[in-house]
Amino acid sequence: MSALGSAPIPATPLPGVSYVMPVLNEVTHIRAAVASLLEQDYAGPMEVTLALGPSTDGTNDLVAQMCAEDPRIHSVDNPAAATPVGMNLAIMASSFPIVIRVDAHSVLPKDYASIAVETLLRTQADNVGGIMDAQGTTPFERAVARAYDTKVGLGGTPFHVGGKEGPVDTVYLGVFNRESLLKVGMFNEEIRRGQDWELNRRIRDAGGLVWFTPKLKVVYRPRTSVKALVKQMYSTGLWRGELSRRFGSGLRYFVPPMMVVATALGILAGVLGFTLGWVVPAVYVAFVLVSTVVYGRGMGAKGLGWFPLVLPCIHFAWGVGFIMSYTRLTSNIAGKSGR
Repeated sequence: MSALGSAPIPATPLPGVSYVMPVLNEVTHIRAAVASLLEQDYAGPMEVTLALGPSTDGTNDLVAQMCAEDPRIHSVDNPAAATPVGMNLAIMASSFPIVIRVDAHSVLPKDYASIAVETLLRTQADNVGGIMDAQGTTPFERAVARAYDTKVGLGGTPFHVGGKEGPVDTVYLGVFNRESLLKVGMFNEEIRRGQDWELNRRIRDAGGLVWFTPKLKVVYRPRTSVKALVKQMYSTGLWRGELSRRFGSGLRYFVPPMMVVATALGILAGVLGFTLGWVVPAVYVAFVLVSTVVYGRGMGAKGLGWFPLVLPCIHFAWGVGFIMSYTRLTSNIAGKSGR
């Protein structure tokens, strides 16, 4: 039993698993994402519950078809179109003692549930997670994926770049002891991004255990265009700034906003005639170019060409979003999910 006080999950017979997924405008990815759940090699019982937002691209019609094809697939309406609301609706509509959070942009390897359940039972953790293995198909997506998977892109947390098995602050997605999830109040529906970090914070504050294992890898499909990437990163930065303001956070979250401010001030100083002002922008450009040389190998010429654009998109969109919310320059971020 974890310090959170949740009863251990019996190992025999194999416990059932409930896959829960919020879905909004994912007609391109949803069938592959759900197929990866149905094809798991886990021998215990399973169910899939999809929380459907008001999609406009035909997603809900496709999901209705999938539900008719396989009785293990169910859906619930999520009119708020918010990820944490959808997660809670799907959790409450499911029934098994292990809850596996999945994303419509993710494809699970066949042994994901088997490894996750074994790890959950062995460690008696309240939440187990692994690596977000970003993989793209187009040159732009490959560049974004490489940025995600390196320290120069999203900062190098274990679920992006890997690491040793053990306790961590947070994990990607999550495989939960249902009882622990219910005890801490599930997902905070006011937080549209970073809700995993905030939930894991509450689990740890209650004495629970959040466990990372590099054996778990989830294929993640990056955004497909510059516009979509900037929107995603800006929204993520907004919510990270809000979470940092509310709960505090490590210094690494302040690196992108500090870089944005320093670069902007350097450009302003240079325009006003202070030659040294151009030093900071020049250093950042050099950083991007060196990072491209170091991390851009194996992407092909087109992917390599996108990489020096992708990095600033991530850094500046995320950093500006963080500044806007942390300093309360924007006071209303509700609804900015960035999906």
